Amino acid sequence: MRVALLEDEPAQAELIQMCLKTANHDSQHFSTGKSFLKSVMNDTYDLLIMDWNIPDANGPDVLKEIRDRLDWEIPVLFVTSRISEDDIVYALEQGADDYMTKPVKQKEVIARVNALERRTRAKTERDTILELPPYTININNREFRKHGTLVELTQKEFDVALLLFSNRGRLLSRKYLLQRVWGQTADLNTRTVDTHISKIRTKLGINPAEGWRLSSVYQHGYRLEQNEQQQ
Repeated sequence: MRVALLEDEPAQAELIQMCLKTANHDSQHFSTGKSFLKSVMNDTYDLLIMDWNIPDANGPDVLKEIRDRLDWEIPVLFVTSRISEDDIVYALEQGADDYMTKPVKQKEVIARVNALERRTRAKTERDTILELPPYTININNREFRKHGTLVELTQKEFDVALLLFSNRGRLLSRKYLLQRVWGQTADLNTRTVDTHISKIRTKLGINPAEGWRLSSVYQHGYRLEQNEQQQ
């Protein structure tokens, strides 16, 4: 997963990032609420890990703003020294999915993060066949059909298209697409993503007349949206 970490204590941030790396997750560290919020609003992450007390903001307030502004659900793990029941309840009410107290333990961090990953994956991979008229996506056979006719896609084109349709309505950054499809260490630039998006749009005939719109969001990435009357 691609993880955004909000933590103002360098030692804690280093420890959590080490845990994430051990579990093969990629993380970006932010020490202020402002920088964290800006990145979450403009980039794409699979999980947020947040401290409660940070210099310029209150963690639950930052989370509430994220929940209010984002149009898709992202799992959130709070890691903080607060241990009272009222604090835990408040964090969960603001939109947290799980809660850990400091000092963190490596095995527990990995276990909780992996549990959230499994829960998220279960939501997106529950069905092996996605019926999104006029498209039918067979995930197991790696087939895209439009009006029942097979559309020939390369392996990477299929992977990019599946990400878009599985995350319909969600802004996916170019960096996120590169990491998810080509791997975190892929020596590629964002033009690679743009080229594949262009081919997918053409091959699948994605356009408003078919009930779908694939938009480029300037300097950020792409969003695939379904017309309201088609949903």
